[in-house]
Amino acid sequence: MASPITDSLTLPKRAAAAGPSRRSGRTRLPLNGLLALAAVVFTGVVTEILPAGLLPQMSADLGASESQIGQLVAIYAVTTAITAIPLTALTRSVPRKPLLVALVLGFALVNGVTAIADSYALILIARVLGGMLAGLLWAMAAGYAMRTVEPEHSGRALSIAMVGTPLAFAFGLPIATMLGGAVGWRAAFGLIAIVGVGLAVWAVAALPSFPGERAGARPSLASVLRMPGLAAVLATTAFFILAHNIAYTYIAPLTVASGLDAHLDLALLVFGVLAVVGVIGAGALVDRRMRSMVIVAAVLLGAAMIAIGLWAAQPIVVFLALGVWGLAYGSAPTLLQAAPARIAGDAADVAQSMVVATWNGSIAAGAFVGGLALDALGVDWLPWLALALLAVAAAIAATVRTAFAPITPPVE
Repeated sequence: MASPITDSLTLPKRAAAAGPSRRSGRTRLPLNGLLALAAVVFTGVVTEILPAGLLPQMSADLGASESQIGQLVAIYAVTTAITAIPLTALTRSVPRKPLLVALVLGFALVNGVTAIADSYALILIARVLGGMLAGLLWAMAAGYAMRTVEPEHSGRALSIAMVGTPLAFAFGLPIATMLGGAVGWRAAFGLIAIVGVGLAVWAVAALPSFPGERAGARPSLASVLRMPGLAAVLATTAFFILAHNIAYTYIAPLTVASGLDAHLDLALLVFGVLAVVGVIGAGALVDRRMRSMVIVAAVLLGAAMIAIGLWAAQPIVVFLALGVWGLAYGSAPTLLQAAPARIAGDAADVAQSMVVATWNGSIAAGAFVGGLALDALGVDWLPWLALALLAVAAAIAATVRTAFAPITPPVE
């Protein structure tokens, strides 16, 4: 079965047979399935970052230092970056729906084990397993969402599925953290495990089935990487996410001069809410203005860095800059995942695994490089370092024409 995100824009047999449901010239998106994917993404992100919100409670109960609990987040991300490509390559022939449901149940198992574990070592093992599952999930989710609709609406579908990411940061983590403070960290992980089982049932009922890649039709990893424009998309992703994380990892010291560090929870809530707006905006325009949207995102994030760099002591300016920052970054998952999926066609999951590895590697590199810059140059240099990287990302997006080409709707 052909993917609807191939270069030839061939509709999948399921969509071709059923035909799109149109009213007043508009295509009705399969919201039930897309919202199920969004909920899966939401749960996956909360699973990744939850230890950060429950750090004091977990540290006291497990007899581990707070830095060791923090490393549970880092080991998850590093494992995702390392394993995304090989695990995706190994599972390319597996039908997509059973694999996705198995991943969701795997997240439930990881959180359930974490909830009842009596040792740090067992939780560490569970986090490594969770990181492996996440690499496969992030590689699959974007392509799955885009396959459920015709190519000219794939960006809108992707934006709905990816809205789970900013929602997890804006609301999921604070709610889970408050729950952990009220009834204990184990109950918080246990609740996420129960939610995971429910999500698996929802996914079975709501998502369409798609086959894996046929053995004879599977291009090698090297041939996927050589597809026109993919390397440029990965480079743009690396520079954009590296720039974001150099600053975001150290957002607390960046807001000290303005005094916003005392209200960082509110500032981050605004960041998350506007990130949701960014997802919606990207979804509305990505199918027709992908390249422009990538450049605009880099420019907006760059403008936020300039504002923080020049007026770091002005709380109103910094607060507004954090909002613009959230708006720009919120568009990134849709824009930077739609492009490789369209380039790679039926090998979209493999291309997405490369994005996952690049994205998570850039998160780790951003924390490392930002830390070095913070120690050697001081916090004032972080926005300018991020700005230089964003300029490179924008330049790549603007000049490599094969990287972020829009979809041209078919002539009816």
